[in-house]
Amino acid sequence: MQIAEPDVARCPASKPCRNDQVPWDKFDSGAYLSKNYKTLRDDDRMIMEVVRDFFADSAKVPDARALDVGSGTNLYPVLAMLPFCDRLDLVEISASNVAWLDREIKEFSGFSATWDDFWRVYTERDEYAHFDPRVEIARKAEIWQDSVFKLPARRWDLGTMFFVACSLSTEETEFRAALHRFIGALRHGAPLAAAFMVNSTGYQVGDWVFPAVDVNAEKVEQALASVAYDVCITSIGLGADPLREGYEGMIVATGKAANQD
Repeated sequence: MQIAEPDVARCPASKPCRNDQVPWDKFDSGAYLSKNYKTLRDDDRMIMEVVRDFFADSAKVPDARALDVGSGTNLYPVLAMLPFCDRLDLVEISASNVAWLDREIKEFSGFSATWDDFWRVYTERDEYAHFDPRVEIARKAEIWQDSVFKLPARRWDLGTMFFVACSLSTEETEFRAALHRFIGALRHGAPLAAAFMVNSTGYQVGDWVFPAVDVNAEKVEQALASVAYDVCITSIGLGADPLREGYEGMIVATGKAANQD
């Protein structure tokens, strides 16, 4: 008997949808990369500048272990942490994205030329300027397939999670749970950065429509209040060239993991 794919992925993104109902292995990594990261956009540049300066000023733990959750085909959060860790764990739920990450790092001995313009943004700080990112990402990166909801507690010294918590279901409870699980995986005081789409109505990747939850700066701040401190929230407007329809800008939040024990 043939089992039908979950119909939620082809339905309007506003249809209620839990994370475990989404066929993540259908995620078209190539299409997403081409749409989002083939060139460096102004909004991503602004986010990178915030995160670059934050980690350069905050990430000082010797032999640190770093975490990036939901890496997908976006390497710039990983690159932001690279000079400040001895090990870098990339956790991704989609098998297609895991395969892309593995190919990207192995075939290009670090990463392809796509990311050179992104890296140059980081090199405006001395902490990055004399650092060989290709050698270091090939040496430090470990890729593993898993869900944010299964992360172990208090294992990492710094972390990033970009455009994940707001883009894994339509449920606000899952948005908060994902954010809390990510921060709960970090040790007390660990610097962290997270990014979000504002009031997203969902997003199409190749032939599939994926869900989102409509969050804004106030909801992000409220979700972080009990799990992080020294939080700074920066809003990034749509600008003259929006990435796609169905969102109202971006948010990047930085801070430090609070003790949740």
